[in-house]
Amino acid sequence: MAHEHKLEIFKGLVKFKTNTQKIWGVLILLTFITVVEVILGIVKPESLSGSVFGMKALNWIFIILTIVKAYYITWDFMHMRDETKSLQRMVVWTAIFLIAYLVFILLQEGGYVFRVYDNGYIKRDF
Repeated sequence: MAHEHKLEIFKGLVKFKTNTQKIWGVLILLTFITVVEVILGIVKPESLSGSVFGMKALNWIFIILTIVKAYYITWDFMHMRDETKSLQRMVVWTAIFLIAYLVFILLQEGGYVFRVYDNGYIKRDF
């Protein structure tokens, strides 16, 4: 039994007639996001050097644009959009949990290593 792919992006705001048009549309979107990232990486505007939640605003922009690209690569090129809701949730929730766990571990270990180098001695030994 043939399975029809959903031919829209941006939650249905942009619709395509064929699967080939959709692939080209998503490719153009991803190329545009990549060009914006490269331009921001080369120019590094001073207005985005301010701190937002403990990190430069430019870094937040890079993180957000990278997440948007990962979303469209997974949803459109890997056909996750056409899967059942339970499989979508399973994949997304697992990734969110693992990324949150990785961030927690990196922050804990990074803070510990920073304190060791900053103070010159070990406060706690694992």
